[in-house]
Amino acid sequence: MEYPVNKTPEDWKEQLGAERYRILRQKGTEFPHSGPYNLHFENGTYVCGGCGEPLFESSHKFNAHCGWPSFDASIPGKVAYEKDVSHGMIRTEILCASCGGHLGHVFDDGPTPTGQRYCVNSLSIDFKPE
Repeated sequence: MEYPVNKTPEDWKEQLGAERYRILRQKGTEFPHSGPYNLHFENGTYVCGGCGEPLFESSHKFNAHCGWPSFDASIPGKVAYEKDVSHGMIRTEILCASCGGHLGHVFDDGPTPTGQRYCVNSLSIDFKPE
């Protein structure tokens, strides 16, 4: 899939550093309960850690007790979805629609009215306060 923001792997590595590159560009996962945004509940917008595109509003964040930041909805049109059959599971991967950066996965087990749980790696996002 083509994304509006394109960079070489070398450029991404230089910009992101090793751990963020592993998450965003190599579809990695951070350890649960290790990310700075897991229990972060300030008002503002969560943006892509790769390109800065707004992805999630703080009003959609909730504590899913899963160890990763969780949201019940994304900003419309800002997240792309791909089928993921890795690790012997069938899941829906979520990616930044602007740069294709791996964010995490979305599940249909959320406790809010949307029924969605966007399970996001803290290292794939940044926070912009209101």
